[in-house]
Amino acid sequence: MAKAKSKAQQQAAGAALSAKRGETDKSDLQGASIEMYETMSEAELEDMASTPREDLPETSGDD
Repeated sequence: MAKAKSKAQQQAAGAALSAKRGETDKSDLQGASIEMYETMSEAELEDMASTPREDLPETSGDD
């Protein structure tokens, strides 16, 4: 499964995962997390959100 390429992407995946699980409102999502919520499964979001942050850049060209 996909791993996050940046800290920003990992954070967006975490926000989308929280909304997908019903822990936060979908209306609270912004930017990339909205698209992630709509297009990715809970398992995909969990995998991306669980990427270790230590070696990730803050952002990447894809964010």
